[in-house]
Amino acid sequence: MGHFFFDKILQNDGWKSNVLISTNPNGIITSIQENGKKEGTRVKGLAIPGFQNAHSHAFQYAMAGLAEVHNISHTSDDFWSWRDAMYRLALSVNPDQMESIAAMLYAEMLRHGYTNVAEFHYVHHDKDGQHYDNLAEMGSRMIGAAKTAGIGITLVPIFYQKGGFGKNPTEGQKRFISSDIDSYLRLLESSSEACKHYSQANIGLGIHSMRGVEPNDIAEIAKSGPQDIPFHIHISEQLKEIEDSIAYLNKRPVEWLLENVDLNDRYHLVHATHLTNAETVGIAKSKANVVVCPSTEGNLGDGIFPLRDFQAQGGNWSIGTDSHVGINPLEELRLLDYGQRLITHKRNTFTSETTGNSGEFAIKMATEAGRKAMNNFSSNYFKVGGILNASILESSSPLLATCSEANLASSIIYTADATQQSGTIANGVLLPNGKSGNYDQIKLDFITTLNELKIR
Repeated sequence: MGHFFFDKILQNDGWKSNVLISTNPNGIITSIQENGKKEGTRVKGLAIPGFQNAHSHAFQYAMAGLAEVHNISHTSDDFWSWRDAMYRLALSVNPDQMESIAAMLYAEMLRHGYTNVAEFHYVHHDKDGQHYDNLAEMGSRMIGAAKTAGIGITLVPIFYQKGGFGKNPTEGQKRFISSDIDSYLRLLESSSEACKHYSQANIGLGIHSMRGVEPNDIAEIAKSGPQDIPFHIHISEQLKEIEDSIAYLNKRPVEWLLENVDLNDRYHLVHATHLTNAETVGIAKSKANVVVCPSTEGNLGDGIFPLRDFQAQGGNWSIGTDSHVGINPLEELRLLDYGQRLITHKRNTFTSETTGNSGEFAIKMATEAGRKAMNNFSSNYFKVGGILNASILESSSPLLATCSEANLASSIIYTADATQQSGTIANGVLLPNGKSGNYDQIKLDFITTLNELKIR
């Protein structure tokens, strides 16, 4: 058993002081005592629920920062030109390299306070586009990387079939492709088996996008596929995607999805950047969640999700870091809020009918919807029977040390940075400074991999 004595911890109904939490050997909470005995491991600082990273393409971390040198003879450098560079990386990485990149990324996520990640994984095949003997070879490497780092992972093997609406896949997509529903379901089954090798791994179902899978197949797999796991899909990220959808289906992507798929709260629509008012209302009313990735969406020039309108209809959202040009959850939340303030000229983005506390609202939304992306429907931050996952902030930093409890959550969200991340508890294991115990070896392996790839 483990015993953790928290100086101050955030529960759903506010901050609690001097809290003793006990866990079993699997990191599951067995008791929570307010004003408990000062025993076990003292957790100094401010504990909030571990952040949920609801959208990740791990291999893209290797190219973070590399797409910012632009050819000035070109008039445009956008998502589609960035995608070409991403494909070149996807075609070159082998399983060992994939695992070392993912392990470094996941270790960095832990260092920034993330304790769980939904890995939207679509590099399935070898460099020639042929199946590995183990269909889930590359997905298994994601799970191995998560286990090495110590983060919880929801592996979402992606159904990727087409090169665009009505188009065959391109040469650059050959490692991604499942030709039909049956081949994808075999991949999903193999991936589910791979999750059994790590106690903190589970499975989700994923469609790359409306353009990446024949729409009728999307509707069929939504209807006949597993109904008890999360369902993730990219949608309406780019204006060109919407134009192509109208040309092919005579419908916008979200418009078609709302009419052809029975959405509910196990669905996670990633980006959903460009929506009509009817689509915004429709998603919210369906109880489907939106995963926003502000640092990547800003980096790629995607646009700004209509968050205020979505929230006004009761919509739920989580955050992800997608291409990992940024990994700090506090930065994601600030970018999300400030983008809304800039386009609406109002400051009360993160509020609801029940709270005007922006920091507490942001933590609640990112936690609850983010957990659903991992197939965890618990809304209690810390409860008996749940896994102990927490992000620990340094309470002695000048602004936090002088803060009242009423302003504490907002001061964390709006003023803290990575230097104030004093620790992370992942699966009941305390990581000082958020660093995995084998962080140095993970870093060494990562550097070796990038030197091999010669991309930086």
